[in-house]
Amino acid sequence: MSTIGVGIIGGSQGGWASISHIPALKALPDFELRAVSTSRQESANAAGKEFGVEAAFDNHADLLTHPGVDVVVVAVKVPHHRELISAAIDAGKTVYAEWPLALNLAEATELTRRAEAAGVRTAIGLQGRYHPELRFARRLIKDGRIGRVIGTAIVGSGMVWGGETTRAHAYWYDRTQGATPLTGAALHAIDALNVTLGQFGHLSANLVLGRTQVTVTDDGNTVVPVTAPDQISLTGTLDSGAAASVFYRGGTSRGDNFRWEINGTDGDIVLTAPWGNIQVTDLTLQAGFGTDTAVSPLEVPAEYSAGIPAGLVGPARNVAALYTDLARDLREGTRLVPDFAYAHTRHQLLDAIDRSSAEGATQTLA
Repeated sequence: MSTIGVGIIGGSQGGWASISHIPALKALPDFELRAVSTSRQESANAAGKEFGVEAAFDNHADLLTHPGVDVVVVAVKVPHHRELISAAIDAGKTVYAEWPLALNLAEATELTRRAEAAGVRTAIGLQGRYHPELRFARRLIKDGRIGRVIGTAIVGSGMVWGGETTRAHAYWYDRTQGATPLTGAALHAIDALNVTLGQFGHLSANLVLGRTQVTVTDDGNTVVPVTAPDQISLTGTLDSGAAASVFYRGGTSRGDNFRWEINGTDGDIVLTAPWGNIQVTDLTLQAGFGTDTAVSPLEVPAEYSAGIPAGLVGPARNVAALYTDLARDLREGTRLVPDFAYAHTRHQLLDAIDRSSAEGATQTLA
């Protein structure tokens, strides 16, 4: 396969794709951005001009039939995922969907089965695992530097989902729209925990509406109800036997907005960040081993930044690393990137969390 052509559905100026996918694609020699689509031709033309793409459409159908597009990125609001991902699968394209894959487990199951039946390759935007600091931490754990992991705890902030919002982002507070504190910031952190330390064997969850209303500041300070829980507590035991807890709050904290401790029988690892969304922030890694009485900063060897071109910053860094693995998957037939089948397990986890909170009962996971 020569250069891999990419088309982005939801490639408007100032959107998520413009600060993550597009800088990453521009920096990677294996890929070329060949088409964008938005909901209006005016915005599509503006995006095409800014990103240097001639094929700019006001609908996804034209993008899907573009002969130069090999990979279709779906970077729009979650309620539109089912329709657009289904169309991309039917067109026989490789599909890279932003997380969450779907609005609920039933939709995720349908999309996963549809992709498998069509034999198309898929990727899901769970890029938090690609942090160089986290890659290095996994190596330290695998090499036994902290002994046997006996417990871990994450405390973080969603950053958004505070007491005020704008009209464009009011949907974040509606649990039916798929972009909640649980499905967003918390799940990205939980997924990083699972990739690093293993899956939950069983868990208990408590989802609480801390804020019951939010003020829309650019709409006359209109007050609208909040239906998405913004205080998320999760405790459980990993398959390894280690205890695990995760707490996420909506909005920001005047204290730490992200802190993750991994405690072993012979050492401790601490990952921190100024921003609570692990998938987009920069991490700081500290550790202490053996007779150390405190943790201290660790320098991450350059090998753990493999796949991240120099000069990329912010959200584009980890997205670029995912694209690097995707290129290898497409060229060599490997299975490196998290795909729809894996995303389906994440939706099963979300379903178990919802059930635990609703029923007040511990859930056992396969």
